Amino acid sequence: MIQRMETNQRMSQVVIHGNTVYLAGQVAFDAPGASVAEQTKDALARIDKFLAQAGTDKSKLLSATIWLSDIGTFDEMNAIWDAWVSPGNQPARACVESKLAAPQFNVEIGIIAALD
Repeated sequence: MIQRMETNQRMSQVVIHGNTVYLAGQVAFDAPGASVAEQTKDALARIDKFLAQAGTDKSKLLSATIWLSDIGTFDEMNAIWDAWVSPGNQPARACVESKLAAPQFNVEIGIIAALD
């Protein structure tokens, strides 16, 4: 069985299959144009919300993919990420520089997590 949440004509924000939760890449909808630190905080708050909606939390992260519009902001993003990630439960992670879908966004974070 596959469960989809927050679905529109293009995508789902959350997909649950078996004991795995897949989140769409999250951007700072509440902080467009803000600093990378503020955008990271906002994207992580959205991730927390969607994980809770799916019945899990950041202590169950399996994988994270982070896209930065400027890899020069890597340390700024990491300062927020390091304070947020559950100690002892760090996921496998990749971080790359990439042009994002809209110029007001500087960071996007995709997550895969377990339900149990």
